[in-house]
Amino acid sequence: MKKLTALLLALVLGLSLVSIAVAEQAPQAAKYVFFFIGDGMGGPQVTATQYFLGVKNNPDAQFPTPESLSFTTFQKTGIMTTYDATSFNPDSASTASSMATGEKTLSGVINYDVNKENSFKLVTEYAKEAGMKVGVLSTVSIDHATPAAFYAKVPSRNSYYDISVQGMSGTTLDLLGGGGFKRPTGDNKDQKDIFEIAKENKFTLVNTLEGIRGLKPEDGERVLMIAPDTVGSDAMQYEIDRVRLAAEGTDSASIAEFTQSAINYLNNENGFFLMVEGGKIDWCGHANDAMTSIYDTIALSDAVQVAVDFAKEHPEETLIVVTGDHETGGLTLGFATTGYDTHYDYLQKQNVSYEDFDKIVGQMREGNVGFEDALKQIEASFGLTTTADQGLTLTAKELESLKAAYEKSMLGNAFKVMGDTEAFLYGGYEPLTVTCNHILNNKAGLAYTSYAHTGLQLPVYAHGPAADLFVGSYDNTDIFFKLMAAMNLTPDQK
Repeated sequence: MKKLTALLLALVLGLSLVSIAVAEQAPQAAKYVFFFIGDGMGGPQVTATQYFLGVKNNPDAQFPTPESLSFTTFQKTGIMTTYDATSFNPDSASTASSMATGEKTLSGVINYDVNKENSFKLVTEYAKEAGMKVGVLSTVSIDHATPAAFYAKVPSRNSYYDISVQGMSGTTLDLLGGGGFKRPTGDNKDQKDIFEIAKENKFTLVNTLEGIRGLKPEDGERVLMIAPDTVGSDAMQYEIDRVRLAAEGTDSASIAEFTQSAINYLNNENGFFLMVEGGKIDWCGHANDAMTSIYDTIALSDAVQVAVDFAKEHPEETLIVVTGDHETGGLTLGFATTGYDTHYDYLQKQNVSYEDFDKIVGQMREGNVGFEDALKQIEASFGLTTTADQGLTLTAKELESLKAAYEKSMLGNAFKVMGDTEAFLYGGYEPLTVTCNHILNNKAGLAYTSYAHTGLQLPVYAHGPAADLFVGSYDNTDIFFKLMAAMNLTPDQK
């Protein structure tokens, strides 16, 4: 009997020690969670940026020397599928919804089921219920599909006003920032102004550079932080244009600065969840503008670095996850005419986004500028030249394609009545601009296969407590469950 008792005591003691050991090894809940989404950013966009920076920063290197981005140094990586209930080539509404809720839905739908009848609960709602503060930032309009997926629920992503009202009147957000609103007074411009609704719900509007850069916790019960210099579609500047304008003396805030300000405001003893979107990586992917895509990927990397610096101060409490929602454009690192060679240095000749060059084309059209003068502007903006024996010397065929595109651009809106050929060549974009981009891309050894989204699987990068959860191969819906597990939160039972 004594032996049995001793054996039982030893067993109980052993189990207790095991329980203590397991408890000691259990991962700590992430107190500060950063979720970065490069809209349209797949492996090709990340890799092209690394290669471009490698060439730029190591011009005399004997061998190819790619540079690391802030997040490509993370030790924990995975890969995820992106298809939705509509297609293998999904859109931002459905993919962001999947990551925010763990559910599949249709393209164009935000946080509703495929029947558009029942809505889903968001990871940000769970975080808010747990006492964390919640922030959402985007370089595009803050009622766009991806940011909206982290605070709104609508059957159609085009319901911009409804999205905005939910954001400003709901209880999920403590901070919303980046671009502006596409429909601040509704589609008919006769509904209650969204800024009025924001004020009624204790949002403080911060829309000066001084206010954004100096944001503090005491600057308002809730904060609406909008860039003062928004451009097309109420978005922030493309990074390539922001950098050029800064060199010319025009000040503008980067998404990295917005991220730092958001941290300053959200940081509290209960922690926070901050989603940051580099939304214009997608837009320049649609336009097949590789250099602008690279700049905006660098801008997102700079924003991630801000989170990395914060994590150094809170290493056991800060989780950083970086991924995309889908790939855009079918970017390929290689082109037929360059064979096994690439010339990423050629891309440095481009100093303007497709959007700003469109404005230049518009000025050419209004001024009835001739083709020879147009070529001078093309050389100034893209480096493409008629001077012989240069790396970017235009071939006869390239010159012919530029002339054809120039003639279509000079027609204005008339060219937009397109047949299959024009759609294939220009994709609805300004013919001269997109042709300049195609020629420069191809000379550098890059190419696009589409003006739309593709079905590529995407890399996921993770750093901090529970980063191990993001290793492996999985679906985008699993992002929600992994984020929830990292915060030690449990989804409601259905």
